Amino acid sequence: MKKKKRIALALAAALMMVLLLAACGDKTIRLGVAGIGGVYQVFGEDYAALQAQNGGRKLEVRETAGSAASLRLLSSGYLQMAVVQADMAQDAYNQTGAFAESEVENNFSTMAVLYQEECHIVVRADSGINTVEELQGKTVSIGEEESGTEQNAKQILAAYGLDEKLVKEVNLNYTDAAKQLQSGEIDALFCTSGVKTEMIEELANSCGIALLPVDGSAAARLLAAYPAYSQGVIPAGSYNGQDQDVPTIGVKAVLLASDELSENTVKALTKTLYDGVDTLQTELGLPLELGPADKIGVPVHAGAAAYYQENGMAAGEDAA
Repeated sequence: MKKKKRIALALAAALMMVLLLAACGDKTIRLGVAGIGGVYQVFGEDYAALQAQNGGRKLEVRETAGSAASLRLLSSGYLQMAVVQADMAQDAYNQTGAFAESEVENNFSTMAVLYQEECHIVVRADSGINTVEELQGKTVSIGEEESGTEQNAKQILAAYGLDEKLVKEVNLNYTDAAKQLQSGEIDALFCTSGVKTEMIEELANSCGIALLPVDGSAAARLLAAYPAYSQGVIPAGSYNGQDQDVPTIGVKAVLLASDELSENTVKALTKTLYDGVDTLQTELGLPLELGPADKIGVPVHAGAAAYYQENGMAAGEDAA
């Protein structure tokens, strides 16, 4: 009997330790964002600061190589939240596209659409390059490996009949790409991000830039082939020296949450997002287009859905 009692006590102690460890780990939520130089990182830091002010669960911002990397880390449980491109989220959830042969689990849901991202193709103002076709034979940064920018860049180049045999593709983060464009080591860089991206602003001010349009039949092919894309524009005056609108394609940035996070936790985090919309827009310098995000083919988290229902927002209805 004594032996059984000792075993029972040991099991109870072990269970209590597991619960305590889970509770401790449950206090901090890791939020995945792309690297320094893009809007995701700025959003993540500002959102985490708002959450800290509310006294709720702590958000710990973690940099990743980009959307694909964030989705893999979210699926594996290392991250509990992530900011990613809608097209990448859709592919990961459905195990298509870049994730067709991946073992990524669809154990995540959406919290909200955040804003429209535009595909920027940046060259130096003195480069003499005016079209995507003229990138043939050039050295081009297509973003980091495992990033949404990399996928967009490859798809855009392919729409213009270009591939790695015709263009020298290099994988650089935004910061390194900007440095190498300024120094002339590369001829162009791709960046899928919100308009008025800090890295592009700094380039425009330091060496002068031009933005290549994505339009015509190439844009039509992209819009037909990839449902997550939409017609976009980089408005005149977005960057120093840019005096005309630049047509391009865009994709939504979305905020995802692990299905392991409780309904109450995600509901509170969604409230923080909506309550802080004015602050976030000011810090980011771009308009947020908050909405339930059920149109991208990934279910809405139960906690976010509860928030939307309580605040009179129907599924699919924007609420900026």
